[in-house]
Amino acid sequence: MNIQYPVPLSGAKSSTLMWAQEHEVGAQALQQLRNIAALPWVHGVRVMPDVHLGKGATVGSVIAMYQAVSPAAVGVDIGCGMEGVLTSLTAVDLPDDLSGIRSHIEAAVPVGFRAHAYPVSVRKLGLDRGWDRFWGSFSSLHDGVRDREKKAQQQMGSLGGGNHFIEVCLDDEDRVWLMLHSGSRNIGKELAERHTRIAKALPHNADLPDRDLAVFLTGTPEMEAYRRDLTWAQEYASRNRAVMLALVIQAVRESFVQEITFEQPISCHHNYVAEETIDDLDLLVTRKGAIRAGKGDLGLIPGSMGTGSYVVRGLGSEQSFYSASHGAGRRMSRNEAKRRYTVDDLIAQTAGVESRKDAGVLDELPAAYKDIESVIAAQSDLVEVVAHLKQVICVKG
Repeated sequence: MNIQYPVPLSGAKSSTLMWAQEHEVGAQALQQLRNIAALPWVHGVRVMPDVHLGKGATVGSVIAMYQAVSPAAVGVDIGCGMEGVLTSLTAVDLPDDLSGIRSHIEAAVPVGFRAHAYPVSVRKLGLDRGWDRFWGSFSSLHDGVRDREKKAQQQMGSLGGGNHFIEVCLDDEDRVWLMLHSGSRNIGKELAERHTRIAKALPHNADLPDRDLAVFLTGTPEMEAYRRDLTWAQEYASRNRAVMLALVIQAVRESFVQEITFEQPISCHHNYVAEETIDDLDLLVTRKGAIRAGKGDLGLIPGSMGTGSYVVRGLGSEQSFYSASHGAGRRMSRNEAKRRYTVDDLIAQTAGVESRKDAGVLDELPAAYKDIESVIAAQSDLVEVVAHLKQVICVKG
């Protein structure tokens, strides 16, 4: 049966349209969406097909607010997003044993909790624009992170853990792509958590259905401070991905004897705030686990570490607040995945992919995620597919 999307969320106080069916979404996530829609500042909520339970605000949600922002609607990994680039390599250029390329990448980019021993020389990577201004503004951030500058500099150009990854992929024409997913590392998390605590203590948030949805209001010093730190963290995340991509490109070049060229990278945030005009209103739009899909916008929608990803182009849907999903979305929690599956399951589900195959990434196995093909099909009115990618190398922390 063909479902016509979007569908309205039952019981929502403000306009809430879903590119998913209610029976496909967990009860807690549905209640979370209703709590969001009940906030007095909310103009509307849009729900992507990768929707699942989050902290305070649902992952896979787009929230348009009038003169208000909830830190939970951005998430703790401020500015998390994707970077991808098409190379001149093809499948025939790749060696039969891909472990060497994977090792080169892992040597160039710290993963998990690791960081660079010294800050990366961005000048050597050809990324020397605006760094003095960027690091110069660190001293204006929240007082509680003032001693984190050295750590933030050493984590610049590092991957992190969880669902973050670096991949080498093949498209349907056997062209090689490089793709990565990461955010603002520890500094973004600390800023988000500190501002969330501030928001929860504000009087206007005392009677919310969920205190995790506490908001800042335009015109207040608290909002000004949050927007300042948020903007900085979003830039940190973007620069972090650019540095990582440059390091990965360098590692890949060192793995081949022939010259390799690279197209213009595709880059997109999927945890962020933007000032946008929606329904002829100037609103603050938060995308938590969603990308902007304005007319012609290029985006990246990854699946899991064994299923592949998509390069898409936005169709400019006003109904979706110009948005689309950020990935496949989890279908079960990390703890449930560890309970239900074994390392043998992980090995079977990532067959053909050069990657970690141990208990440390068990909660990232494909079965823990929704089917990426179904997620893409559900948003055919939001994006058009530019390329389908299948990973052959996956690096995780």
